[in-house]
Amino acid sequence: MPSLSHRLSAGWPLAAVALAVLAGTANAPALAQAAPPARTAAAPVSLNLEQAYRAALEQDAIIAAARAAAAARRERLPQARAQLLPNVSANASRFRNDLDSTQPGLGGVPFSQEQKYTSSSRALTIRQPLYRPFNYAEYQQAKAQVEDANATYDKELQNVAVRVSGAYLEALLAQDQLALVLAQKQAYETQLDAARKRFAAGAGVRTDIDEAQARVDMTIAQELEARQNLGYTKRQLQVMVNAPIAGVAPVDPDKLRASVPDPGALLQWTDRAEQASPELRALRAQREAARFEVEKAQAGHKPTLDAIAQWSISDSDNVTRVNSRYDNKSIGVQLNVPIYAGGYVNSQVRQALAEQQRIEQALEATRRDLALRVEKEYRGLTEGALRIRALEQAVRSTEVMVQSNRRSFEAGARTLVDILNAEQERVSAMRDLANARYVYMISRIRLRALAGEANEQAVQEINAWLRP
Repeated sequence: MPSLSHRLSAGWPLAAVALAVLAGTANAPALAQAAPPARTAAAPVSLNLEQAYRAALEQDAIIAAARAAAAARRERLPQARAQLLPNVSANASRFRNDLDSTQPGLGGVPFSQEQKYTSSSRALTIRQPLYRPFNYAEYQQAKAQVEDANATYDKELQNVAVRVSGAYLEALLAQDQLALVLAQKQAYETQLDAARKRFAAGAGVRTDIDEAQARVDMTIAQELEARQNLGYTKRQLQVMVNAPIAGVAPVDPDKLRASVPDPGALLQWTDRAEQASPELRALRAQREAARFEVEKAQAGHKPTLDAIAQWSISDSDNVTRVNSRYDNKSIGVQLNVPIYAGGYVNSQVRQALAEQQRIEQALEATRRDLALRVEKEYRGLTEGALRIRALEQAVRSTEVMVQSNRRSFEAGARTLVDILNAEQERVSAMRDLANARYVYMISRIRLRALAGEANEQAVQEINAWLRP
């Protein structure tokens, strides 16, 4: 099933917007408050875009998974910090020993002895890292990884607005498409009935009946397709909001006033996207993490220094010290100097540098691509606003054309086919107008998402263009 964005970008015919909606004759479905998480057996609800967005934030499985993934990755920071803090450990042991010993005796006669005794030991050790470049670099890397996790989660939040808007407009598209097909079917059936009556009265021709019948048959097939698509798109939105969908609030043409943005604002949008784009923020954080990965690899050449304090108590700790007790307290430092690892550390450094270079290039490629995407969506706003104005005038012109053909038909200067063709031209103009409106709406929310601004306020802006 092609997505709405694919249809719009490919110029797919939007027989989607109901004739009644664009003509102002359709009644908006009753809106309900956003329902709490509902089971599939719950009663279907009618939603506007803002209600769908809020429900998706709570119920969408994709954003829930992203939220959990971000929470898991944030734990990297306390784990890395723990490697720089004191480490306290305690151990204790107790053994029952049975020793059989044989030794040379007087006159060379072996002398055997069995000795049974209990040994035990307890120790408390405190280790404080003083100089561990690997652990410090890992701590700094964890900070960058947490920033990466937060930026990735923000990106998914932006995608929620885009995905919900797309699914909502898909459902609205199918809902309005069905209304348009039914309106056309009724009009063609009326024309077919009138053609039959005129033919029976001797004032019409058989061609008018055949033409009207063909139009009716075509709309019957379109109705079947529209009903099937409506069920699918409602299900698509239902998956996100976790509630059965009865209907969606349609666009109000009187509220949608598409404005042409300032051509000079494109540079501003590009700058905003480069500064606030969650995608670029994530890559910058990955670049920072890669830099500390290089430091971690280079730390393999450096020594480590720890401060150690230990208190140990042992009883009969070996066979030569049976029935003896030792209480030992010690404090000092431990130095570990790496000398040679067979080239392993050098290989790790080269690997980390190559990975850092890869992320640098990925960041640059994404930055360039982001500028192109911003320009594309910005042009969708600019050209979309101009196209909407032109098509609004085209719709008015086709409406005049339909009325003129009807009067000419009554005067005998036009045929029924001329009226049907004029009606079709009007529907095509209205369909193109709806297409332009949807392109404008989608471009706006996508542009905000690229700049990291596809939040509830952006959704409310689009929602204000719907019928209350």
